[in-house]
Amino acid sequence: MKHILISIAILLLLSGCQDAKEKQAQHDATVAQEAREQLFEELKAKEMADQKAKEEKEKDSKLSQIGITIDKGVLTVDTNKTKGFLQDLGNKLENKMTAINKDLEDGTLSEKNAGVELNKTHINIDLNKTKSFLEDWSKKMQAFIKELDDIVKGLDEKAKNE
Repeated sequence: MKHILISIAILLLLSGCQDAKEKQAQHDATVAQEAREQLFEELKAKEMADQKAKEEKEKDSKLSQIGITIDKGVLTVDTNKTKGFLQDLGNKLENKMTAINKDLEDGTLSEKNAGVELNKTHINIDLNKTKSFLEDWSKKMQAFIKELDDIVKGLDEKAKNE
């Protein structure tokens, strides 16, 4: 009888251990599922943030300022925005050219930044200022060409990705 009682006690203890193992496994599975869900939510939030950042970058890009957008391989040109941009650029150039023509007709031209002064009796050219002006102008042109090159590369990448 002692043996039977000891055997029953051992079986009960072992079955109790089994229940604890099952509860622990169930708890572990629940914790793992919660961790997966939390990780999935974080990943989703990161993707949304990346998408918003990409949209903001697109919004501020040079092409979007001109009225050109690219979305999933589709090039969209906003003709009103493009027309407005080109008209504004044309107006600025026209105003500058008008001012220069007026100065030339009057016989006076004073472009201090370029180091050139022209009046009816004298032409003064400051070579140091002219050199500095041309260096600055060449740097601006290089930056402009670099931006155009970046835009073209961006278009190529978008075309390849989509």
